[in-house]
Amino acid sequence: MRHIVATIMLTVLLACGFESQASVYTWSKHNLTFEVPDNGFVTYNTNTRFEVSWEDMVMTIQLFAKDKDKKKDVYKTTLESLAMSYNMYDTKSGKIKVKGFDGYTLEGTMPDGSRCVLANLVSKQSDLVVQISINYYYGNREEVDDIIKSFAENDQKQPNREKRKQKVQSKDDAEKQAQKLKEEQRKREAELKKQQEERERELRRRTEKIYEI
Repeated sequence: MRHIVATIMLTVLLACGFESQASVYTWSKHNLTFEVPDNGFVTYNTNTRFEVSWEDMVMTIQLFAKDKDKKKDVYKTTLESLAMSYNMYDTKSGKIKVKGFDGYTLEGTMPDGSRCVLANLVSKQSDLVVQISINYYYGNREEVDDIIKSFAENDQKQPNREKRKQKVQSKDDAEKQAQKLKEEQRKREAELKKQQEERERELRRRTEKIYEI
């Protein structure tokens, strides 16, 4: 995938008529529109990168151009490389159906115990590749899928709104999820510590044998 170099403008509209309000963003240069939960705070906005965050979720979008000399596997392997750079574990690759795109995904757990979904949306009508990273802690997974599925490339600047659920996770469920993630993180850290101690003991045993000889 190649970086796109172009001036991109984002316009924000308020979408009504849903169970919860949502903000609609349009990347005017490419007629790329998507919908996210309301009250997000834009933290980064350049020619090819856009970031928006909420109290319990962060989304990053990076635009690339297709590399026609590469095979389709590149859209999967780039997500694997990105996950490795984030030190994600318990990862799982898959695909997602998004109208007008070929969708590739990878989800897993971040070092802090939060969840993350990575996606490459490959346009069927242009050279555009949309790479999405959504790191969420208290957010509902179905809402994450809804965000990714909302991406659309059209002149009408309307997001895809098929089968939108916009479910809101309760505070109790969020706290239970957070506690579960913390427990999983503690278990993983304990296991890593145990493995490290075993390696150190083995190293000491080998060193002692050398001195005995």
